[in-house]
Amino acid sequence: MSARELLPIASRKETTGLAWRLVASQRLPLIASIVSFVLAGLCALVAPWMLGRIVDLVIDGAPERDLTVAALVIGAAAAAGGLFTWASVAFLARAGEPALAALREDVLDKALALDSARVESAGTGDLLSRVGDDARTVANSLTEIVPTLVNSLVVVSFTAAGLFALDWRLGLAGLGAAPFYVLGLRWYLPKSGPFYARERVAQGERAQAMVSGLQGAPTVRAFGMSADQVATIEARSDEARGISVTVFKLLTRFGARSNRAELIGLLLVLTTGFLLVRADSTTVGAVTAAALYFHRLFNPINALLYIFDSVQSTGASLSRLAGVSLLPPPPARSGSLADEPGPLVLAGIDHAYVEGRPVLSSVTVTIAPGERVALVGATGAGKTTLGAIAAGVLPPVAGTVELAGTSLAELPSPLLRSRVALISQDFHVFAGTVRDAVTLVDAEASDEAVRAALAMVSALGWIDALPDGLDTVIGGGAHPVTPAQAQQLALARIALADPWFVVLDEATAEAGSAGARDLEQAALAVTEGRGALVVAHRLTQSESADRVLVMHEGRVVEEGGHDELLAAGGRYAELWAAWSAN
Repeated sequence: MSARELLPIASRKETTGLAWRLVASQRLPLIASIVSFVLAGLCALVAPWMLGRIVDLVIDGAPERDLTVAALVIGAAAAAGGLFTWASVAFLARAGEPALAALREDVLDKALALDSARVESAGTGDLLSRVGDDARTVANSLTEIVPTLVNSLVVVSFTAAGLFALDWRLGLAGLGAAPFYVLGLRWYLPKSGPFYARERVAQGERAQAMVSGLQGAPTVRAFGMSADQVATIEARSDEARGISVTVFKLLTRFGARSNRAELIGLLLVLTTGFLLVRADSTTVGAVTAAALYFHRLFNPINALLYIFDSVQSTGASLSRLAGVSLLPPPPARSGSLADEPGPLVLAGIDHAYVEGRPVLSSVTVTIAPGERVALVGATGAGKTTLGAIAAGVLPPVAGTVELAGTSLAELPSPLLRSRVALISQDFHVFAGTVRDAVTLVDAEASDEAVRAALAMVSALGWIDALPDGLDTVIGGGAHPVTPAQAQQLALARIALADPWFVVLDEATAEAGSAGARDLEQAALAVTEGRGALVVAHRLTQSESADRVLVMHEGRVVEEGGHDELLAAGGRYAELWAAWSAN
Protein backbone atom coordinates (compact mmCIF):
# COMPACT_ATOMS: atom_id res chain seq x y z
CA MET A 1 0.00 0.00 0.00
CA SER A 2 1.45 3.38 -0.93
CA ALA A 3 1.43 6.31 1.46
CA ARG A 4 -0.85 8.23 -0.94
CA GLU A 5 -3.70 5.83 -0.20
CA LEU A 6 -3.52 6.15 3.58
CA LEU A 7 -5.76 8.49 5.54
CA PRO A 8 -4.07 11.86 6.15
CA ILE A 9 -1.50 12.42 8.91
CA ALA A 10 -1.55 15.88 10.50
CA SER A 11 1.54 18.08 10.56
CA ARG A 12 3.28 18.92 13.84
CA LYS A 13 1.72 22.39 13.82
CA GLU A 14 -1.78 21.02 13.22
CA THR A 15 -1.35 18.35 15.89
CA THR A 16 -0.06 20.84 18.47
CA GLY A 17 -2.88 23.25 17.72
CA LEU A 18 -5.52 20.55 18.07
CA ALA A 19 -4.03 19.28 21.36
CA TRP A 20 -3.93 22.80 22.79
CA ARG A 21 -7.52 23.53 21.81
CA LEU A 22 -8.70 20.32 23.44
CA VAL A 23 -6.78 20.87 26.69
CA ALA A 24 -7.56 24.60 26.83
CA SER A 25 -11.24 23.74 27.06
CA GLN A 26 -10.49 22.47 30.59
CA ARG A 27 -8.65 25.55 31.92
CA LEU A 28 -9.49 25.37 35.65
CA PRO A 29 -8.32 21.79 36.31
CA LEU A 30 -5.31 22.44 34.06
CA ILE A 31 -4.27 25.50 36.10
CA ALA A 32 -4.85 23.63 39.35
CA SER A 33 -2.66 20.79 38.07
CA ILE A 34 0.19 23.16 37.12
CA VAL A 35 0.05 24.90 40.53
CA SER A 36 0.15 21.52 42.28
CA PHE A 37 3.15 20.43 40.21
CA VAL A 38 4.97 23.66 41.15
CA LEU A 39 4.26 23.20 44.87
CA ALA A 40 5.39 19.57 44.70
CA GLY A 41 8.63 20.72 43.03
CA LEU A 42 9.26 23.27 45.78
CA CYS A 43 8.74 20.62 48.43
CA ALA A 44 11.30 18.41 46.68
CA LEU A 45 14.00 21.09 47.22
CA VAL A 46 13.75 20.89 50.98
CA ALA A 47 15.37 17.49 51.68
CA PRO A 48 18.77 18.09 49.96
CA TRP A 49 18.96 21.60 51.42
CA MET A 50 18.27 20.40 54.95
CA LEU A 51 20.66 17.43 54.60
CA GLY A 52 23.42 19.86 53.71
CA ARG A 53 22.47 21.94 56.75
CA ILE A 54 22.58 18.83 58.95
CA VAL A 55 26.15 18.17 57.74
CA ASP A 56 27.18 21.69 58.78
CA LEU A 57 25.34 21.35 62.12
CA VAL A 58 27.17 18.12 62.89
CA ILE A 59 30.55 19.65 61.96
CA ASP A 60 29.80 22.71 64.14
CA GLY A 61 28.64 20.53 67.07
CA ALA A 62 25.10 21.98 67.13
CA PRO A 63 22.62 20.78 69.78
CA GLU A 64 20.45 17.73 69.12
CA ARG A 65 17.33 19.88 69.00
CA ASP A 66 18.52 21.63 65.81
CA LEU A 67 19.10 18.27 64.16
CA THR A 68 15.61 17.10 65.18
CA VAL A 69 14.00 20.25 63.76
CA ALA A 70 15.83 19.73 60.44
CA ALA A 71 14.65 16.11 60.28
CA LEU A 72 11.05 17.16 61.02
CA VAL A 73 11.21 19.76 58.27
CA ILE A 74 12.33 17.04 55.81
CA GLY A 75 9.43 14.81 56.91
CA ALA A 76 6.86 17.61 56.61
CA ALA A 77 8.14 18.55 53.14
CA ALA A 78 7.95 14.91 52.03
CA ALA A 79 4.34 14.61 53.25
CA ALA A 80 3.32 17.88 51.58
CA GLY A 81 5.11 16.86 48.38
CA GLY A 82 3.20 13.59 48.26
CA LEU A 83 -0.10 15.41 48.73
CA PHE A 84 0.65 17.95 46.00
CA THR A 85 1.85 15.20 43.64
CA TRP A 86 -1.44 13.34 44.11
CA ALA A 87 -3.39 16.56 43.50
CA SER A 88 -1.39 17.36 40.36
CA VAL A 89 -2.11 13.98 38.79
CA ALA A 90 -5.78 14.09 39.81
CA PHE A 91 -6.32 17.55 38.33
CA LEU A 92 -4.40 16.56 35.19
CA ALA A 93 -6.76 13.63 34.72
CA ARG A 94 -9.73 16.00 35.09
CA ALA A 95 -8.24 18.17 32.34
CA GLY A 96 -6.93 15.46 30.04
CA GLU A 97 -9.55 12.72 30.10
CA PRO A 98 -12.40 14.92 28.79
CA ALA A 99 -10.03 16.25 26.10
CA LEU A 100 -9.10 12.71 25.09
CA ALA A 101 -12.76 11.67 25.08
CA ALA A 102 -13.59 14.63 22.83
CA LEU A 103 -10.78 13.63 20.45
CA ARG A 104 -11.97 10.03 20.32
CA GLU A 105 -15.53 11.10 19.63
CA ASP A 106 -14.41 13.48 16.90
CA VAL A 107 -12.23 10.83 15.25
CA LEU A 108 -15.08 8.32 15.39
CA ASP A 109 -17.52 10.89 13.99
CA LYS A 110 -15.20 11.72 11.09
CA ALA A 111 -14.43 8.03 10.47
CA LEU A 112 -18.13 7.16 10.27
CA ALA A 113 -18.64 10.02 7.82
CA LEU A 114 -16.01 8.65 5.41
CA ASP A 115 -17.45 7.05 2.32
CA SER A 116 -16.75 3.37 1.86
CA ALA A 117 -14.56 3.94 -1.21
CA ARG A 118 -12.20 6.16 0.80
CA VAL A 119 -11.96 3.60 3.60
CA GLU A 120 -11.31 0.81 1.11
CA SER A 121 -8.63 2.90 -0.58
CA ALA A 122 -6.81 3.43 2.73
CA GLY A 123 -7.46 -0.09 3.96
CA THR A 124 -9.53 -0.87 7.04
CA GLY A 125 -6.31 -1.74 8.89
CA ASP A 126 -5.17 1.90 8.69
CA LEU A 127 -8.39 3.13 10.28
CA LEU A 128 -8.50 0.33 12.87
CA SER A 129 -4.91 0.94 13.98
CA ARG A 130 -5.71 4.64 14.49
CA VAL A 131 -8.83 4.19 16.58
CA GLY A 132 -7.22 1.20 18.36
CA ASP A 133 -3.43 1.29 18.79
CA ASP A 134 -2.99 5.04 18.37
CA ALA A 135 -5.85 5.98 20.69
CA ARG A 136 -4.50 3.56 23.30
CA THR A 137 -1.00 5.04 23.04
CA VAL A 138 -2.32 8.57 23.57
CA ALA A 139 -4.48 7.43 26.49
CA ASN A 140 -1.52 5.73 28.17
CA SER A 141 0.60 8.86 27.74
CA LEU A 142 -2.02 10.90 29.53
CA THR A 143 -1.79 8.77 32.67
CA GLU A 144 1.90 7.85 32.53
CA ILE A 145 3.98 10.14 30.32
CA VAL A 146 2.46 13.59 30.84
CA PRO A 147 2.64 13.54 34.68
CA THR A 148 6.25 12.34 34.51
CA LEU A 149 7.10 14.95 31.90
CA VAL A 150 5.61 17.90 33.80
CA ASN A 151 6.97 16.75 37.16
CA SER A 152 10.45 16.23 35.71
CA LEU A 153 10.46 19.69 34.11
CA VAL A 154 9.46 21.31 37.40
CA VAL A 155 12.04 19.34 39.44
CA VAL A 156 14.86 20.07 36.98
CA SER A 157 14.05 23.79 36.88
CA PHE A 158 13.73 24.20 40.63
CA THR A 159 16.71 21.98 41.46
CA ALA A 160 18.92 23.91 39.04
CA ALA A 161 17.75 27.14 40.71
CA GLY A 162 18.52 25.64 44.13
CA LEU A 163 22.01 24.66 42.95
CA PHE A 164 22.72 28.24 41.92
CA ALA A 165 21.22 29.50 45.18
CA LEU A 166 23.78 27.46 47.14
CA ASP A 167 26.72 28.86 45.19
CA TRP A 168 26.76 30.23 41.67
CA ARG A 169 30.08 28.48 41.00
CA LEU A 170 28.60 25.12 41.93
CA GLY A 171 25.64 25.93 39.69
CA LEU A 172 27.94 26.64 36.75
CA ALA A 173 29.80 23.38 37.42
CA GLY A 174 26.53 21.43 37.24
CA LEU A 175 25.57 23.32 34.10
CA GLY A 176 28.72 21.98 32.46
CA ALA A 177 26.92 18.67 31.87
CA ALA A 178 24.21 20.35 29.75
CA PRO A 179 26.16 20.34 26.44
CA PHE A 180 26.65 16.57 26.70
CA TYR A 181 22.92 16.01 27.26
CA VAL A 182 22.17 18.26 24.29
CA LEU A 183 24.64 16.42 22.08
CA GLY A 184 22.94 13.14 23.01
CA LEU A 185 19.52 14.50 22.09
CA ARG A 186 20.80 16.00 18.83
CA TRP A 187 22.14 12.59 17.91
CA TYR A 188 19.01 10.68 18.95
CA LEU A 189 16.01 12.74 17.89
CA PRO A 190 16.72 13.08 14.14
CA LYS A 191 17.46 9.36 13.91
CA SER A 192 14.52 8.04 15.94
CA GLY A 193 11.71 10.40 14.87
CA PRO A 194 11.23 9.02 11.34
CA PHE A 195 11.30 5.47 12.68
CA TYR A 196 8.31 6.14 14.94
CA ALA A 197 6.27 7.47 12.04
CA ARG A 198 7.24 4.43 9.96
CA GLU A 199 6.42 2.14 12.89
CA ARG A 200 2.85 3.45 13.10
CA VAL A 201 2.35 2.98 9.34
CA ALA A 202 3.82 -0.54 9.54
CA GLN A 203 1.45 -1.40 12.37
CA GLY A 204 -1.47 -0.21 10.24
CA GLU A 205 -0.37 -2.41 7.34
CA ARG A 206 0.03 -5.35 9.69
CA ALA A 207 -3.53 -4.78 10.93
CA GLN A 208 -4.71 -4.55 7.32
CA ALA A 209 -3.09 -7.90 6.50
CA MET A 210 -4.74 -9.49 9.54
CA VAL A 211 -8.18 -8.04 8.76
CA SER A 212 -7.97 -9.04 5.09
CA GLY A 213 -6.97 -12.58 6.05
CA LEU A 214 -9.81 -12.96 8.53
CA GLN A 215 -12.44 -11.45 6.26
CA GLY A 216 -11.37 -13.56 3.31
CA ALA A 217 -10.75 -16.76 5.30
CA PRO A 218 -13.30 -18.88 3.37
CA THR A 219 -11.80 -17.85 0.02
CA VAL A 220 -8.26 -18.34 1.30
CA ARG A 221 -9.08 -21.87 2.44
CA ALA A 222 -11.04 -22.70 -0.71
CA PHE A 223 -8.10 -21.85 -2.99
CA GLY A 224 -5.41 -23.26 -0.72
CA MET A 225 -3.85 -19.85 -0.15
CA SER A 226 -3.38 -20.16 3.61
CA ALA A 227 0.41 -20.37 3.39
CA ASP A 228 0.57 -17.25 1.18
CA GLN A 229 -1.71 -15.31 3.54
CA VAL A 230 0.32 -16.33 6.58
CA ALA A 231 3.50 -15.33 4.75
CA THR A 232 2.00 -11.90 4.03
CA ILE A 233 1.07 -11.40 7.70
CA GLU A 234 4.53 -12.56 8.77
CA ALA A 235 6.16 -10.13 6.35
CA ARG A 236 4.12 -7.22 7.70
CA SER A 237 4.84 -8.30 11.28
CA ASP A 238 8.56 -8.65 10.55
CA GLU A 239 8.63 -5.14 9.14
CA ALA A 240 6.91 -3.64 12.20
CA ARG A 241 9.08 -5.68 14.57
CA GLY A 242 12.28 -4.73 12.72
CA ILE A 243 11.49 -1.03 13.06
CA SER A 244 10.76 -1.46 16.80
CA VAL A 245 14.07 -3.29 17.33
CA THR A 246 15.96 -0.55 15.48
CA VAL A 247 14.38 2.11 17.70
CA PHE A 248 15.30 0.12 20.81
CA LYS A 249 18.93 -0.11 19.67
CA LEU A 250 19.00 3.64 19.18
CA LEU A 251 17.48 4.08 22.63
CA THR A 252 20.17 2.00 24.37
CA ARG A 253 22.93 3.96 22.64
CA PHE A 254 21.20 7.15 23.72
CA GLY A 255 21.20 5.84 27.30
CA ALA A 256 24.99 5.44 27.20
CA ARG A 257 25.37 9.09 26.16
CA SER A 258 23.07 10.14 29.01
CA ASN A 259 25.15 8.21 31.58
CA ARG A 260 28.32 9.84 30.27
CA ALA A 261 26.75 13.29 30.78
CA GLU A 262 25.83 12.36 34.38
CA LEU A 263 29.37 11.26 35.14
CA ILE A 264 30.88 14.43 33.70
CA GLY A 265 28.46 16.67 35.60
CA LEU A 266 28.96 14.99 38.97
CA LEU A 267 32.76 15.10 38.59
CA LEU A 268 32.56 18.81 37.79
CA VAL A 269 30.40 19.55 40.86
CA LEU A 270 32.57 17.51 43.26
CA THR A 271 35.82 18.90 41.87
CA THR A 272 34.56 22.48 42.06
CA GLY A 273 33.23 21.87 45.58
CA PHE A 274 36.57 20.42 46.71
CA LEU A 275 38.45 23.46 45.42
CA LEU A 276 35.97 25.88 47.03
CA VAL A 277 36.08 24.14 50.42
CA ARG A 278 39.88 24.06 50.35
CA ALA A 279 39.85 27.79 49.67
CA ASP A 280 37.30 28.35 52.48
CA SER A 281 34.89 29.81 49.93
CA THR A 282 32.00 27.53 50.94
CA THR A 283 31.07 24.87 53.48
CA VAL A 284 31.14 21.10 53.32
CA GLY A 285 27.37 21.14 53.89
CA ALA A 286 26.83 23.39 50.86
CA VAL A 287 28.92 21.09 48.67
CA THR A 288 27.01 18.07 50.06
CA ALA A 289 23.71 19.74 49.24
CA ALA A 290 24.98 20.65 45.76
CA ALA A 291 26.09 17.06 45.09
CA LEU A 292 22.73 15.78 46.32
CA TYR A 293 20.91 18.32 44.17
CA PHE A 294 22.85 17.29 41.10
CA HIS A 295 22.37 13.61 41.93
CA ARG A 296 18.66 14.31 42.31
CA LEU A 297 18.68 15.57 38.75
CA PHE A 298 19.66 12.14 37.40
CA ASN A 299 16.18 10.64 37.54
CA PRO A 300 14.18 13.64 36.24
CA ILE A 301 16.71 14.42 33.51
CA ASN A 302 16.81 10.79 32.43
CA ALA A 303 13.02 10.72 32.61
CA LEU A 304 12.91 13.76 30.32
CA LEU A 305 15.42 12.27 27.91
CA TYR A 306 13.76 8.89 27.79
CA ILE A 307 10.32 10.47 27.67
CA PHE A 308 11.39 11.97 24.36
CA ASP A 309 11.20 8.37 23.16
CA SER A 310 7.61 8.04 24.37
CA VAL A 311 6.74 11.58 23.35
CA GLN A 312 7.74 10.85 19.78
CA SER A 313 5.71 7.67 19.80
CA THR A 314 2.73 9.51 21.28
CA GLY A 315 3.24 12.38 18.86
CA ALA A 316 3.18 9.99 15.92
CA SER A 317 -0.06 8.45 17.23
CA LEU A 318 -1.63 11.82 17.99
CA SER A 319 -0.79 13.14 14.52
CA ARG A 320 -2.53 10.11 12.97
CA LEU A 321 -5.61 10.71 15.10
CA ALA A 322 -5.47 14.42 14.33
CA GLY A 323 -5.25 13.59 10.63
CA VAL A 324 -8.70 12.01 10.85
CA SER A 325 -10.09 14.54 13.33
CA LEU A 326 -9.10 17.48 11.10
CA LEU A 327 -10.71 16.05 8.00
CA PRO A 328 -13.22 18.56 6.62
CA PRO A 329 -16.78 17.74 7.63
CA PRO A 330 -19.02 16.36 4.91
CA PRO A 331 -20.85 19.09 3.03
CA ALA A 332 -24.16 20.11 4.55
CA ARG A 333 -27.15 18.58 2.82
CA SER A 334 -30.46 20.38 2.91
CA GLY A 335 -32.55 18.20 0.61
CA SER A 336 -36.00 17.09 1.71
CA LEU A 337 -38.61 14.53 0.74
CA ALA A 338 -42.36 14.50 0.51
CA ASP A 339 -44.41 12.45 2.95
CA GLU A 340 -45.39 9.92 0.29
CA PRO A 341 -42.89 7.48 -1.25
CA GLY A 342 -41.57 8.19 -4.73
CA PRO A 343 -39.54 6.06 -7.16
CA LEU A 344 -35.85 5.26 -6.74
CA VAL A 345 -34.20 6.13 -10.05
CA LEU A 346 -30.63 5.28 -11.10
CA ALA A 347 -29.79 6.97 -14.41
CA GLY A 348 -26.65 6.51 -16.52
CA ILE A 349 -24.62 4.95 -13.71
CA ASP A 350 -20.91 4.40 -14.39
CA HIS A 351 -18.46 3.23 -11.77
CA ALA A 352 -14.85 2.02 -11.56
CA TYR A 353 -12.69 1.25 -8.53
CA VAL A 354 -9.57 1.47 -10.69
CA GLU A 355 -9.40 4.01 -13.51
CA GLY A 356 -9.76 2.37 -16.89
CA ARG A 357 -11.41 -0.77 -15.49
CA PRO A 358 -15.17 -0.08 -15.39
CA VAL A 359 -17.39 -2.10 -13.07
CA LEU A 360 -20.66 -0.51 -14.20
CA SER A 361 -21.40 1.09 -17.56
CA SER A 362 -24.48 3.16 -18.41
CA VAL A 363 -26.85 1.37 -16.02
CA THR A 364 -30.34 2.83 -15.74
CA VAL A 365 -32.89 1.35 -13.32
CA THR A 366 -36.17 2.63 -11.90
CA ILE A 367 -37.78 0.96 -8.89
CA ALA A 368 -41.31 1.99 -8.08
CA PRO A 369 -42.60 2.16 -4.48
CA GLY A 370 -43.69 -1.32 -3.44
CA GLU A 371 -41.94 -3.00 -6.39
CA ARG A 372 -39.60 -5.92 -5.74
CA VAL A 373 -36.72 -6.07 -8.24
CA ALA A 374 -34.23 -8.94 -8.30
CA LEU A 375 -30.68 -8.38 -9.52
CA VAL A 376 -28.99 -11.51 -10.87
CA GLY A 377 -25.79 -12.29 -12.71
CA ALA A 378 -22.52 -14.15 -12.46
CA THR A 379 -19.89 -13.23 -9.88
CA GLY A 380 -18.19 -9.99 -10.88
CA ALA A 381 -21.11 -8.69 -12.92
CA GLY A 382 -21.37 -5.56 -10.73
CA LYS A 383 -24.43 -6.48 -8.66
CA THR A 384 -23.02 -5.52 -5.24
CA THR A 385 -21.64 -2.23 -6.58
CA LEU A 386 -25.00 -1.30 -8.07
CA GLY A 387 -26.73 -2.20 -4.80
CA ALA A 388 -24.35 0.00 -2.80
CA ILE A 389 -24.95 2.92 -5.18
CA ALA A 390 -28.70 2.44 -4.98
CA ALA A 391 -28.51 2.50 -1.17
CA GLY A 392 -26.47 5.72 -1.22
CA VAL A 393 -23.40 4.28 0.51
CA LEU A 394 -21.21 4.50 -2.62
CA PRO A 395 -21.23 7.55 -4.91
CA PRO A 396 -21.06 6.66 -8.60
CA VAL A 397 -18.31 7.96 -10.86
CA ALA A 398 -20.97 9.19 -13.27
CA GLY A 399 -24.75 9.27 -13.36
CA THR A 400 -27.42 10.24 -10.84
CA VAL A 401 -29.44 8.51 -8.16
CA GLU A 402 -32.73 10.14 -7.15
CA LEU A 403 -35.36 9.28 -4.57
CA ALA A 404 -38.79 10.80 -5.18
CA GLY A 405 -37.17 13.38 -7.46
CA THR A 406 -34.40 14.41 -5.04
CA SER A 407 -30.76 13.43 -5.55
CA LEU A 408 -29.40 11.16 -2.81
CA ALA A 409 -26.34 13.44 -2.70
CA GLU A 410 -28.58 16.26 -1.42
CA LEU A 411 -30.29 14.29 1.35
CA PRO A 412 -29.03 14.49 4.95
CA SER A 413 -27.69 11.11 6.03
CA PRO A 414 -30.32 10.48 8.76
CA LEU A 415 -33.14 11.21 6.33
CA LEU A 416 -31.58 9.04 3.61
CA ARG A 417 -31.02 6.12 6.00
CA SER A 418 -34.61 6.34 7.21
CA ARG A 419 -35.89 6.03 3.64
CA VAL A 420 -33.38 3.63 2.00
CA ALA A 421 -31.90 0.77 4.04
CA LEU A 422 -29.15 -1.69 3.12
CA ILE A 423 -28.52 -5.20 4.43
CA SER A 424 -25.40 -6.93 3.13
CA GLN A 425 -24.18 -10.50 3.38
CA ASP A 426 -21.62 -9.40 5.99
CA PHE A 427 -23.38 -10.01 9.29
CA HIS A 428 -22.40 -8.27 12.52
CA VAL A 429 -23.74 -8.73 16.03
CA PHE A 430 -23.53 -5.60 18.15
CA ALA A 431 -22.61 -6.13 21.80
CA GLY A 432 -25.68 -5.61 23.98
CA THR A 433 -29.08 -7.12 24.55
CA VAL A 434 -31.35 -8.48 21.83
CA ARG A 435 -33.55 -5.44 22.39
CA ASP A 436 -30.53 -3.15 21.84
CA ALA A 437 -29.67 -4.96 18.61
CA VAL A 438 -33.13 -4.25 17.17
CA THR A 439 -33.71 -0.74 18.56
CA LEU A 440 -30.52 0.66 17.02
CA VAL A 441 -32.81 2.27 14.44
CA ASP A 442 -35.32 3.55 17.00
CA ALA A 443 -34.19 3.85 20.60
CA GLU A 444 -37.70 4.78 21.74
CA ALA A 445 -39.41 1.69 20.30
CA SER A 446 -41.64 -0.20 22.72
CA ASP A 447 -41.25 -3.89 23.50
CA GLU A 448 -44.46 -4.53 21.61
CA ALA A 449 -43.04 -2.94 18.47
CA VAL A 450 -39.77 -4.87 18.89
CA ARG A 451 -41.60 -8.16 19.29
CA ALA A 452 -43.78 -7.41 16.26
CA ALA A 453 -40.66 -6.78 14.15
CA LEU A 454 -39.08 -10.02 15.39
CA ALA A 455 -42.27 -11.95 14.70
CA MET A 456 -42.32 -10.61 11.13
CA VAL A 457 -38.93 -12.22 10.46
CA SER A 458 -39.79 -15.46 12.32
CA ALA A 459 -37.21 -14.78 15.05
CA LEU A 460 -39.52 -14.58 18.05
CA GLY A 461 -39.44 -18.33 18.71
CA TRP A 462 -35.70 -18.69 19.30
CA ILE A 463 -35.50 -15.33 21.10
CA ASP A 464 -38.21 -16.34 23.60
CA ALA A 465 -36.16 -19.50 24.22
CA LEU A 466 -33.11 -17.46 25.27
CA PRO A 467 -32.29 -17.30 29.01
CA ASP A 468 -33.52 -13.70 29.40
CA GLY A 469 -35.54 -13.21 26.22
CA LEU A 470 -35.14 -9.67 24.89
CA ASP A 471 -32.76 -8.89 27.78
CA THR A 472 -30.29 -11.64 26.81
CA VAL A 473 -26.85 -10.15 26.14
CA ILE A 474 -25.38 -11.17 22.78
CA GLY A 475 -22.20 -10.27 20.92
CA GLY A 476 -18.81 -9.45 22.41
CA GLY A 477 -18.29 -12.95 23.83
CA ALA A 478 -21.75 -13.16 25.39
CA HIS A 479 -24.55 -15.52 24.26
CA PRO A 480 -23.65 -16.72 20.72
CA VAL A 481 -25.97 -16.35 17.74
CA THR A 482 -25.70 -18.05 14.36
CA PRO A 483 -25.17 -16.12 11.11
CA ALA A 484 -28.81 -16.78 10.16
CA GLN A 485 -30.01 -15.43 13.51
CA ALA A 486 -27.79 -12.35 13.13
CA GLN A 487 -29.37 -11.66 9.74
CA GLN A 488 -32.84 -12.10 11.23
CA LEU A 489 -31.99 -9.37 13.75
CA ALA A 490 -30.80 -7.16 10.87
CA LEU A 491 -34.07 -7.78 9.01
CA ALA A 492 -36.01 -7.01 12.19
CA ARG A 493 -34.26 -3.64 12.37
CA ILE A 494 -35.51 -2.94 8.85
CA ALA A 495 -39.04 -3.88 9.84
CA LEU A 496 -38.84 -1.51 12.82
CA ALA A 497 -37.31 1.34 10.80
CA ASP A 498 -40.00 1.00 8.10
CA PRO A 499 -38.06 2.57 5.17
CA TRP A 500 -39.48 3.21 1.71
CA PHE A 501 -36.86 1.04 -0.03
CA VAL A 502 -34.64 -1.86 1.01
CA VAL A 503 -31.49 -3.08 -0.73
CA LEU A 504 -30.75 -6.71 0.16
CA ASP A 505 -27.23 -7.53 -0.98
CA GLU A 506 -27.16 -11.34 -0.84
CA ALA A 507 -28.53 -11.04 2.69
CA THR A 508 -29.27 -14.78 2.89
CA ALA A 509 -25.90 -15.94 1.51
CA GLU A 510 -24.38 -16.84 4.92
CA ALA A 511 -27.33 -18.81 6.19
CA GLY A 512 -26.38 -22.21 4.80
CA SER A 513 -28.90 -24.59 3.29
CA ALA A 514 -30.80 -25.13 6.54
CA GLY A 515 -31.46 -21.45 7.25
CA ALA A 516 -31.64 -20.07 3.71
CA ARG A 517 -35.35 -20.79 3.18
CA ASP A 518 -36.29 -19.22 6.54
CA LEU A 519 -34.25 -16.12 5.76
CA GLU A 520 -35.77 -15.84 2.31
CA GLN A 521 -39.24 -15.95 3.82
CA ALA A 522 -38.17 -13.30 6.37
CA ALA A 523 -36.78 -11.10 3.60
CA LEU A 524 -40.05 -11.47 1.68
CA ALA A 525 -42.02 -10.40 4.73
CA VAL A 526 -39.81 -7.36 5.36
CA THR A 527 -39.96 -6.18 1.75
CA GLU A 528 -43.73 -6.63 1.50
CA GLY A 529 -45.33 -3.30 0.64
CA ARG A 530 -42.05 -1.41 0.11
CA GLY A 531 -39.66 -1.08 -2.79
CA ALA A 532 -36.82 -3.59 -2.81
CA LEU A 533 -33.68 -4.25 -4.81
CA VAL A 534 -32.62 -7.82 -4.08
CA VAL A 535 -29.13 -8.93 -5.10
CA ALA A 536 -30.04 -12.58 -5.53
CA HIS A 537 -27.53 -15.12 -4.27
CA ARG A 538 -30.06 -17.88 -4.80
CA LEU A 539 -32.04 -17.66 -8.01
CA THR A 540 -35.14 -18.84 -6.17
CA GLN A 541 -35.30 -15.26 -4.86
CA SER A 542 -35.96 -14.02 -8.38
CA GLU A 543 -39.05 -16.19 -8.76
CA SER A 544 -41.05 -14.01 -6.37
CA ALA A 545 -39.74 -10.71 -7.80
CA ASP A 546 -41.97 -8.39 -9.79
CA ARG A 547 -39.09 -7.79 -12.17
CA VAL A 548 -35.68 -9.36 -12.79
CA LEU A 549 -32.60 -7.49 -14.00
CA VAL A 550 -29.84 -9.63 -15.48
CA MET A 551 -26.35 -8.13 -15.29
CA HIS A 552 -23.34 -9.11 -17.32
CA GLU A 553 -19.95 -7.34 -17.28
CA GLY A 554 -21.38 -4.22 -15.66
CA ARG A 555 -24.44 -3.81 -17.85
CA VAL A 556 -28.11 -4.77 -17.63
CA VAL A 557 -28.48 -7.20 -20.52
CA GLU A 558 -31.99 -8.54 -19.81
CA GLU A 559 -35.06 -7.31 -17.96
CA GLY A 560 -38.46 -8.82 -17.31
CA GLY A 561 -40.45 -11.28 -15.21
CA HIS A 562 -39.14 -14.71 -14.23
CA ASP A 563 -41.35 -16.66 -16.63
CA GLU A 564 -40.85 -14.14 -19.41
CA LEU A 565 -37.05 -14.37 -19.20
CA LEU A 566 -37.09 -18.16 -19.06
CA ALA A 567 -39.21 -18.23 -22.20
CA ALA A 568 -36.79 -15.82 -23.93
CA GLY A 569 -33.98 -18.39 -23.60
CA GLY A 570 -31.29 -15.78 -23.01
CA ARG A 571 -28.72 -15.15 -20.30
CA TYR A 572 -31.23 -15.59 -17.46
CA ALA A 573 -32.37 -18.94 -18.83
CA GLU A 574 -28.72 -20.09 -18.87
CA LEU A 575 -28.22 -19.02 -15.27
CA TRP A 576 -31.45 -20.70 -14.20
CA ALA A 577 -30.52 -23.94 -15.93
CA ALA A 578 -27.11 -23.96 -14.23
CA TRP A 579 -28.76 -23.22 -10.87
CA SER A 580 -31.42 -25.90 -11.28
CA ALA A 581 -28.80 -28.48 -12.22
CA ASN A 582 -27.19 -28.03 -8.80
